[in-house]
Amino acid sequence: MDKPVVNVGILTEKEILFSFNGKYINAETGQFLSGEQRAVLINNQIVFNGDRYDDLFFEPAHKDNSFDIKAVTIGVQFHWQRKEDERFKGALNLVPTPEGITVINQVLIEEYLTSVISSEMSATASEELLKAHAVISRSWLLAQIEKSNNLSKTKEHYTTNHQTDTEIIKWYDREDHILFDVCADDHCQRYQGITRASSNKVKNAIATTEGLILTAEGKICDARFSKCCGGMTELFENCWEPVSHPYLQAFEDSQSEDVPDLTCEANADTWIRTSPKAFCNTTDKGILSQVLNNYDQETTDFYRWKVILKQEEISELIKRKSGIDFGSIKNLVPVERGTSGRLIKLRIEGTKKTMTIGKELEIRRYLSESHLYSSAFVIDKEGKTKGVPQAFILTGAGWGHGVGLCQIGAAMMGAIGYNYKQILSHYFRGTELEKRY
Repeated sequence: MDKPVVNVGILTEKEILFSFNGKYINAETGQFLSGEQRAVLINNQIVFNGDRYDDLFFEPAHKDNSFDIKAVTIGVQFHWQRKEDERFKGALNLVPTPEGITVINQVLIEEYLTSVISSEMSATASEELLKAHAVISRSWLLAQIEKSNNLSKTKEHYTTNHQTDTEIIKWYDREDHILFDVCADDHCQRYQGITRASSNKVKNAIATTEGLILTAEGKICDARFSKCCGGMTELFENCWEPVSHPYLQAFEDSQSEDVPDLTCEANADTWIRTSPKAFCNTTDKGILSQVLNNYDQETTDFYRWKVILKQEEISELIKRKSGIDFGSIKNLVPVERGTSGRLIKLRIEGTKKTMTIGKELEIRRYLSESHLYSSAFVIDKEGKTKGVPQAFILTGAGWGHGVGLCQIGAAMMGAIGYNYKQILSHYFRGTELEKRY
């Protein structure tokens, strides 16, 4: 198998400002270009250097040449959202869409992974953590490409939402993308080209594990990861499509085999309100700096956290995020919890409307300007005026969906002597390492 090529969606805007560092070839005209460039969407076509195009593709004249994209939004809809100029290697593809010009970076998989590992965590992380992450990021990517190919062959109708008059169940996965394999943001895997400083350790981790993926029963593993599981991992099907993966199961993120049943409300309440031992239960700045980039370190509480939402804030927030006028919010009621204590379904009871929502990311989206750290939370109410609480206190656990590898837990494992194969065996049980190219 040859090294795969990945098409990564960077952003979509009506106007794209970019520059070539070194010579790039316009595949449409054969013209060599360098320096500052501008493309604008007009009447569903790309206007570039006075001409109109239905598609533009630029290839580097030399493999080490790069291009810059101006004002790329990172952390889309998350609390660290911001714009940055970013630099990429490989080819540049511009595609017109109704929303704007979509910028796609076509790059070799190992180049892509070098960026992902440096973007998802610090390039100074331990070598064992970096190698483990290289394997799971490679596995996840190839699993998504394989899934897309299978769906396109079967022309199977794929849906990510279910809605009735009383229930909205929705999940977000990379099937939202049609023009490219994966996006560059946290929706898929954080990819910032060669903007984020890499290191020899990252390059060595990629080279050491080149072509290595996780498999189960001969199939590439859909290897997921999140920042902090909160002490217990979650089932895949509780966050995304209703398909069970035997290697993405529930277990405590420690050496303990005593797994409490957190689908039980009383157990979840106790678990979330306390701070059980776990690999990811750490405040060690050295460990955290391996996983958290500078903007991620703006968050200090993630193993256990607390958010207070006043009545006027929560009612306006839910109305704006859902498009539904619930009136004043009377109650938030846990309906169903997953194996990590994360809410899969939450009932919102308002003075005008009552509905059940899910899955975990939809719940997090409704209750925050960006996203709550996780849906593993318990609810307290404060004060009442005419039967309406004046504030809701959410006490929560973890950061992210909690499925698969816990990045902070894996960093701790690497720091205390586990090698990358042991880290992978802990988080993806029953899998095998296989070299595909």
